[in-house]
Amino acid sequence: MSVPITPPVGTAKGVPTEAPRRRFGGLRQVLVTVLARLRFVGIIAVIGVVIVKWVLINAYYEKWARPAGETATTEPDAEYFCPMHPSIVRDNNKDKCPVCFMPLSKRRKGEMTDAPLPPGVVSRVQLSPYRVVLAGVQTSSVTFLPLAKEIATIGTVEFDERGLKHVAARVKGRIDKLAVNQTGQMVHRGDELATLYSPDLVVTAQNLIDANRSGNSELERIARDRLSLWGLEPDQIDRIAKSGKPATQITVRSPTDGHVIKRYQTEGRYVDEGTPLYDVADLNTVWIQAQVYEDDLAFLPAEVHDLTKDDRLPATVVTRAYPGQSFSGTLSFVYPHVDQESRTLSVRFELTNPDGRLKPGMTATVTFAVSPAKLAKREGSGSRLRLEGGKVLAVPESSVIDTGSMKVVYREASHNEYEGVRVELGPRMVGQDGVPYFPVLSGLEPGQTVVTAGSFLVDAETRLNPAAGSIYFGGSGAKSSTVRPSTPDDEDAKVSTFLSKLPPADRVLAEAQGTCPVLDGSRLGAMGVPVKLNLSGKTVFICCPACEEKATAATVRTLARTEELRAGGKPPPKKAASPAEEAEIAAALVKLAATDRPAAEVQRYCPDTGERLGAMGVPQKVVLDGKLVFVCCKACIEKVRAEPAVMLGRVEAFKKGQAPKR
Repeated sequence: MSVPITPPVGTAKGVPTEAPRRRFGGLRQVLVTVLARLRFVGIIAVIGVVIVKWVLINAYYEKWARPAGETATTEPDAEYFCPMHPSIVRDNNKDKCPVCFMPLSKRRKGEMTDAPLPPGVVSRVQLSPYRVVLAGVQTSSVTFLPLAKEIATIGTVEFDERGLKHVAARVKGRIDKLAVNQTGQMVHRGDELATLYSPDLVVTAQNLIDANRSGNSELERIARDRLSLWGLEPDQIDRIAKSGKPATQITVRSPTDGHVIKRYQTEGRYVDEGTPLYDVADLNTVWIQAQVYEDDLAFLPAEVHDLTKDDRLPATVVTRAYPGQSFSGTLSFVYPHVDQESRTLSVRFELTNPDGRLKPGMTATVTFAVSPAKLAKREGSGSRLRLEGGKVLAVPESSVIDTGSMKVVYREASHNEYEGVRVELGPRMVGQDGVPYFPVLSGLEPGQTVVTAGSFLVDAETRLNPAAGSIYFGGSGAKSSTVRPSTPDDEDAKVSTFLSKLPPADRVLAEAQGTCPVLDGSRLGAMGVPVKLNLSGKTVFICCPACEEKATAATVRTLARTEELRAGGKPPPKKAASPAEEAEIAAALVKLAATDRPAAEVQRYCPDTGERLGAMGVPQKVVLDGKLVFVCCKACIEKVRAEPAVMLGRVEAFKKGQAPKR
């Protein structure tokens, strides 16, 4: 019997076996792994290409995303930088400064937007008119002033040592009577102080009587001299000689006016020759002993002995007992050594005290001044004072910013533009009105204008943060700035400031001309320092560099108009533009972007000068309070931004068909 053969498991007709299936599964897994890794490599490659070609991709994107009709604004020769950190430079203005986060400003590649600061100038800032008023900025000229170095100190009233008198017994004896028997009692010169009984006096008086009777002049002279040395007056000695009776008592009298500061004896006590009886002090003159700090020693006279009359410095004394009254005295003595513990030098002042109001032991405040002439003789900074007619070149104390490492004074460089000048100053001095000043040793010159009030706020503007970047022009690189319209610029002050920058001879010509011959009605100085031109050998001033091309192209007209202005002529009435001028204006407007041209044609005039837009080249765009405004040239941008409300009002009037007022 035959047994059927069973086929192996997993095999069938037309069905693959398990081994081939395993082989195909492994191959599939390898392919999937390779594809996954290829996708990862591809993604990395794409990211690398995007990074490398990012500028090109971004340029294509801007081209595709730009609205229809708008021209490209990218300039290949332009770059963007941070005004606060010039080392930060980018090729676009989409980024902000990574240090201060301020918007970047535009400039041409390689161009320095700000001129380097002159030597001695550490900072510069320009403020809007509103900011100047808000900060309370006030200015004054640097000039020569009558000043003095004032030193104040505290002292005590003491006796004048030269007026102290010591009264002693001139002969042995017994005190029979004390006419002045208490300390502090006031006495006058010649008043009786005490009476002494002296046996020696009796003997000497008898010798005088005997010599007078015998006619022995030599013995009489000796006796008279002895009695005179003991304190007897000549008339007392004559009475003894004539009466023939010897004196038994001698009277001790006061040698000066004053008061008794000490009594040594009592009645009935026996004393020897030279025994002290009283100390009497004269209070008609008193001293004030005071201390001056070591820092002020350079301002004191160099001599350490009694000063001469010329070297004595006047002093004013005020005491706590009489706060509403001052006393006059002089510095009379400077001690030769400094106290090592207090680091002070003792000085002495001398005062007259005829009414005795100043009492020894009182405290007093002493103020004395050193004149510039005397101060200039001292060593150190005082010898470098800039003097003229006894006056000192100085600035108010409120003008000085002391940073610790240097002293800065803010000088007005131009209208509403201030620059911090590093200065070297002398000792603090006071004027006749009591206002403190600092002498200028270097850094400033006479006639320059400095900030006297608000200097700390001006200094703060030079350390701006991003939030305050709009308070000065050009600081943030932003397209607009917020300025209060309620504070218009003072045009007269602005013109005067810029005209003062011209040399004296040029300033006379510019003031006589008054107005720009190209932009009739535009005052010279209203747009900065007038530009000086030499046309056919004659001097002409124009308001800004933008007028130079027109002034040069029409030399005859410019010279004729200049002569007319200097002769007192008024600006001519505005005439309609000629066909050639209209063609020139149209050509300038065509260069605007297609989206900007209709707005410029509707506005028609510049809100600052009143000139036709396009008459001075391609109009410039300015954004005021979110609204687009056009001006005739770059010189008008700052003035328009300073008064946004006024300028927007003029633009609205122009759009309604009103012509500018001439």
